[in-house]
Amino acid sequence: MTYTWTTLASPVGELKLVANGSRLAAILWENDKPGRVRLGPMSEAPDSPILMRTAEQLREYFAGTRDRFELELEFAGTEFQKKVWAALLTIPFGETRSYSQIAEQIGNPSAVRAVGAANGKNPISIIAPCHRVIGASGKLTGFAGGLEAKELLLTLEGGHWPGTARLPGF
Repeated sequence: MTYTWTTLASPVGELKLVANGSRLAAILWENDKPGRVRLGPMSEAPDSPILMRTAEQLREYFAGTRDRFELELEFAGTEFQKKVWAALLTIPFGETRSYSQIAEQIGNPSAVRAVGAANGKNPISIIAPCHRVIGASGKLTGFAGGLEAKELLLTLEGGHWPGTARLPGF
């Protein structure tokens, strides 16, 4: 099956929404590294029902009226990556977790670096909230959308992370 896509202007830049049939397969950043998320052939489809639902829910999220997403997701990756991405979906809105906490949650406490690598390849950014994963010291660490976008998303959610002052909302 061919992937379909559309774009969405957002406070963190233009996002490319990608679907595989009736499931959301990726949210790619405006300046995403080529190959970070591997997908097949794509065709533009702004009228795709799943892409329209995704765009609407993201608009609500950015407007501060949505704190959870209700979309069918399709994660393409290794079994380990899928475990990490499933763990991301359990992090509550406005909260953060460390890479070591995610490693413990998936039953592999020594896999902190591998969790970081899987987090970096998360194909469905924002919805599978990899921005909510921070360093053990409380510092914001690598993020495919850039640290500015990560900080903006955490600020939007009203959360605050150890070691930083709480920033004003939108």
